[in-house]
Amino acid sequence: MKKTRKLYLLVLLLVLLALACLCYNMLQSSKNSLEVSHYTIPADGFSETVRVVQLSDLHNSVFETEEHNLLRTVEQQQPDLIFLTGDLLNADDPSTTVATDTIRELSAIAPVYLSLGNHEVEYRQNFGTDLVPLYEEAGATVLERDYLDIEVKGQPIRLGGIYGYCLPEKYLETGEADEEECAFVSDFQNTDRYTILLCHMPVCWLVNGGLDEWEVDCVFSGHVHGGQVIFPLLGGLYGPDFGWFPGRLEGVYQSTDGQKSLVLSRGLGSTERVPRFNNIPEIVTVDFVPN
Repeated sequence: MKKTRKLYLLVLLLVLLALACLCYNMLQSSKNSLEVSHYTIPADGFSETVRVVQLSDLHNSVFETEEHNLLRTVEQQQPDLIFLTGDLLNADDPSTTVATDTIRELSAIAPVYLSLGNHEVEYRQNFGTDLVPLYEEAGATVLERDYLDIEVKGQPIRLGGIYGYCLPEKYLETGEADEEECAFVSDFQNTDRYTILLCHMPVCWLVNGGLDEWEVDCVFSGHVHGGQVIFPLLGGLYGPDFGWFPGRLEGVYQSTDGQKSLVLSRGLGSTERVPRFNNIPEIVTVDFVPN
């Protein structure tokens, strides 16, 4: 009996040790590794493929190892455009070096367009510094309630950016929607060009009918870090504004008619007390192909 009990204890210890090693490896890979997610989206009016790389929620993280190098991996994607969808830095850290250096190096690869996240907004409140001039000096075109009509490989695109929830206009009646946000999106969508909007927070596009109500062809978002902790079968643990186990925290989601898309990145870094787990930092590559 004693030998059997000792054997059981040994097996239990080995199992616990294996689980501890697995958890440690998952924590490390969720902090230091990189993964490329590749999506294809049909684009009306396009005759050539346009490739976009999206990076979101960097949070002052650095990926410079030989195996997991952010800039080299982005360059390997050969993007026509690079989108940065907010939270490049941390609101409580005065240093802007990682954010501006990353922008500067990315802008040598392809044109960089950037929209603000909540950490950029909170940074200004905390330190009194407007990050827009710093980001622009580093090489990004910052789009904050602004848009540009551009051509990429001959394809006409209206590209805009906004920090806000972008609740549909029907919520103006209840006082929940922001009038200025609605005015901007309404003006932005008034074009025959293919429309791409950078908007850090995704909840109203997915939960409150934004994808159906607004005539925006494609939205790029981040903010929710894929749920921070990702469980097999269950998905992401928690998303700000979404709640617990909401299901839709990463990937590409379509409007009811299938004509409009939201690309939701799980991001690169984190400031949460709970570390990323089973959640490898993500570079998103999207090919907009002729439809």
